[in-house]
Amino acid sequence: MGLEPAGDLRWHRGRPCDTGACLEVAVAAEEVLLRSTISPGALLTLSRSEWREFLAGAKEGLFDHL
Repeated sequence: MGLEPAGDLRWHRGRPCDTGACLEVAVAAEEVLLRSTISPGALLTLSRSEWREFLAGAKEGLFDHL
C-alpha cells in the first residue's frame, strides 16, 4: 500500500499517509532504507539483519514505551 517509485527504489508505507508524517521503507540490494515523508532526503540505512532485529523487537513490544 502506498507505493511510490523513486529512481530504482519502490517506497512502501504500511498504511495510507493522511497526516503527511509517515515512515516509508525501500529495499536496495542487501540494505533496507527508511525515510520520513517530512524529510525524504534523510535516509536511514540498515542491513537486512538489523531490519529483522528491529521488526522482531517491534513485534515483541520493545518500543511501545516510546
